[in-house]
Amino acid sequence: MTKQVADESLGHTLIKVLANRGLRNAGIGCVKSIFYNFFFLQYKAAFLPGRIPVSAVDHPLDTKIPFIPQWVAVYLDFVAFWVRMIGFLLETYRRRGMSGAMDFIDSMGKLYTFAAEVYAKNLSTTDRPHYLARPRFAFIHATDPHLMCIPSLHVMVVIRTYTKFRDLIRSIGDEQGLAPQIEEIRQGALVITEAVLYVKQHSINCIAAALYAMTRFDESLFPPEEAEDFVSHLFSRATIPAPEDRRLIRNYILELYRRFLQEGSAAQFWAEPLLAFLSSRRIN
Repeated sequence: MTKQVADESLGHTLIKVLANRGLRNAGIGCVKSIFYNFFFLQYKAAFLPGRIPVSAVDHPLDTKIPFIPQWVAVYLDFVAFWVRMIGFLLETYRRRGMSGAMDFIDSMGKLYTFAAEVYAKNLSTTDRPHYLARPRFAFIHATDPHLMCIPSLHVMVVIRTYTKFRDLIRSIGDEQGLAPQIEEIRQGALVITEAVLYVKQHSINCIAAALYAMTRFDESLFPPEEAEDFVSHLFSRATIPAPEDRRLIRNYILELYRRFLQEGSAAQFWAEPLLAFLSSRRIN
C-alpha cells in the first residue's frame, strides 16, 4: 500500500526537527519570522489602530461562495499540512532528505517576511462572519485580528508546500515513483485554498494576490503557467458554488492575477500592484 504524506505523525516530525541542529536552527528562525511578521505586526496594528491604513477587500462574487463552517478543520490544517511534508521527506530519505527539509523550512520563514512587505504598508480585511458555534471558530477569532488578508498567507504557504515538495522529489530523481504523493500534496493545496473561501477568512481578491505574490517570490517554481493551471482546478471536485458561479470565480481570479503580473512587470517594487489595489479600497 502506497504511503500517504497525510499519514506522517506531527509529533514524530517535530522530534526529528528538534533533534537535528541544522533543522532545529532553521525551525527556530522560521517560527521567529511567523510570530513577528504575522502575529506581532497584526496585534500591534490591532492595539494601535490608525498607524497603518486598512482596506476592505471583499468582492461581490464572494457571496456566491456559501459560508460552510464544517470546512474549518481543513482550513486550520494548513500548518500541519507543511509539517507533514517535512516528516515525509525525513522518513523517506533520512539523511538525504535533511538538506531539502532545511531549505524548505528556511524558505517558509522568508515567505512570511515577503508577505509582510505588503502588510507593513497596508493592512486588509474582509467581512468575516462572527460565528462562534464551533470551538475552532472561537479560537480563530481569539487569535486572528483579521487584518492580513492580501496576500493570503494560507494560500501562499500551501502553494509553497506543493511546489517545493515536487521540486525536491524531482531533484532526487523520484518524481515517477512518488507521483501519487506529489498529486496528494497538490490536491491538498487546492482543498485548503477552497477552505479559506468557504469559512470566509479570505476573498477571491486575496487568492489572486497570493498567486501573484508566489510568482514573484519564486517564479521558477510557480510561473504564470502553474498559477493558471492551479486556478483551473479550483472547485473542480466541488458541488458548490454552482457551475456557472465557479466559472466566474475562476475567471475573475485569473484576470486579477494577470493584471497584477502586468502591473508588476513595470514596477520597481514587487508589491506595488497590491499596494495600489489596496489604496483604492481603504477604509481608514
